[in-house]
Amino acid sequence: MAHDVESPACRSINEVLQRIGDKWSMLIVSTLADGSRRFNELRREIPTISQRMLTLSLRGLERDGLVTRTVTPSIPPRVDYALTPLGESLRGPVCALATWAIDNIDSIHAAQARYERESADDSGAREAA
Repeated sequence: MAHDVESPACRSINEVLQRIGDKWSMLIVSTLADGSRRFNELRREIPTISQRMLTLSLRGLERDGLVTRTVTPSIPPRVDYALTPLGESLRGPVCALATWAIDNIDSIHAAQARYERESADDSGAREAA
């Protein structure tokens, strides 16, 4: 089935997938699936994300209506992030994809190694010719 990549539907799909397909957004959504978190809690639970990327990703998720940001006036101010109902609806697909990735990572690594070996063999054969 061919798709018109310029159609409004395809552009909409691409726009949404750019947000939710981003690795940081996926990790944030899956982390918030267990309940609201403060910024530093998210940083601790996703140790590979920089402070800047966490800030940018949270802003994007908030802008897209997937995450809420709640500021509680205190000293220092408390800021909590949680999934919105729309974000909650994304929980299932994100968690399913994460489970699929975990279940299949060994097969993917094996395929990558096989590809690299075959590519190296092909390039060696080409150089010899």
